[in-house]
Amino acid sequence: MGRRRLPDLYCAPFPLYTLKVHRETGLVVTAGGGGASKTGIKNGVHFLGLELVGGRHSATLLHSHDTDTRATMNLALGGDVIAAGQDGNCSLMRFKQRPMKDGRKAASRAGGDVEQPAPRRRGGGRRQADEGGDEAETKDETLQMSVEAVGEVCSDRSPLDPLQKCVRFSADLSLLLTGGADGHVRVWEYPAMKEKLDFKAHDGEIEDLDISPDNKIVTVGRDFACCVWSNDQLVVGLRWHDNMPHITDKMYRYQACRFAKVEDQADALRLYTVQIPYKRDRKPPPCYLTKWDGRSFLPLLIKTCGSEVISCLAVSDSGTFLGVSFLSDSDDRICVFLVTAFISGLQVTGSVSIYIAFSLQNLYYVQEAHGIVVTDLAFVPDSPKGRMILGDNEAAMLSVAVDSRCKMHVLHHRRSFPMWLVLLVCALMVVGAILLLQHIFPGFI
Repeated sequence: MGRRRLPDLYCAPFPLYTLKVHRETGLVVTAGGGGASKTGIKNGVHFLGLELVGGRHSATLLHSHDTDTRATMNLALGGDVIAAGQDGNCSLMRFKQRPMKDGRKAASRAGGDVEQPAPRRRGGGRRQADEGGDEAETKDETLQMSVEAVGEVCSDRSPLDPLQKCVRFSADLSLLLTGGADGHVRVWEYPAMKEKLDFKAHDGEIEDLDISPDNKIVTVGRDFACCVWSNDQLVVGLRWHDNMPHITDKMYRYQACRFAKVEDQADALRLYTVQIPYKRDRKPPPCYLTKWDGRSFLPLLIKTCGSEVISCLAVSDSGTFLGVSFLSDSDDRICVFLVTAFISGLQVTGSVSIYIAFSLQNLYYVQEAHGIVVTDLAFVPDSPKGRMILGDNEAAMLSVAVDSRCKMHVLHHRRSFPMWLVLLVCALMVVGAILLLQHIFPGFI
């Protein structure tokens, strides 16, 4: 673990803010852009084909969908539909990959979308990690895909600069949840997109939200609160530091939340939250990960995870691993700091870790995996296609950042020993200890 150079799996022509991996096809959907400002930076959604060939991961650009003047800041996948946060709206887009005719590249129109040539990958050619990282290659090929708009709703109604901050589908795809800068959670009946609930969850922006299999909603706000809701009724406000008297209410705020399954326990449910310092001191205080019982919402385990500020949280399909990204050399106000950093020439970097969910033990850490803040993480799903992509590895996670790069983080299988071998070694050690004592103290036995 530590600093190493990871190869770029893919490099886009614009900053990347979000990504997801499609469960059935293994398709990587990543998006971003330069926004409405006329800087010459486009806005788009890119579809990548992910493969493992000869032990090396490669990504193929399958399609580039132009989103005009709106950058996609967050997205969720519901089957073949993308729910994309663009300014104060949630735009729904359906994508479909079509068989290619005669192996030729083709341009296709679907819902006004014109297929574009694949952007060139910076640095071209094959590169290998200096320290144990998997090789990765991006092929520039454009296959026939269609992307069509299927709806749009206003998900944030702030009078100034409306912005959807987060979006989630329910497990059964019957609901779509959005959280915005106005502090409201809006629940939409899907696919009709009829507004079911609209309630004020926080004073100020909603940073993150998630929904459990039994439709309990957890929200994280910039007002130091993390709340559990049943429909629009508050169930409980979470308190992670009640048994930590040295931490006061306004020292930390919640940054992210995720529900997760528990391996080999079908009825069990866990909730994971991230707590980051509200203010950055010269000697930065640590950030914390908290594991909660997902039914009673009581804290089960709290662990520190260094003084780098956590920016993102992801959970693997099986609930076995947590993905965490860190922002180095920054304060809590990420966007403002980034502007200051560019003007003053400061270096802002993004590190990436993978933790065991059960014990919150760190298994994998890459310092400065990205040259700037990591904006999203996604594990390769636990599905037939996902297992083909994983190969002999235990887990794989993708990260994207404002540096326009997508990188792959691979967790190799941990070495384990058969139980019979462990017992045999223990028995031999006991016998050896008895013989040694007999030799030192004759008549011991």
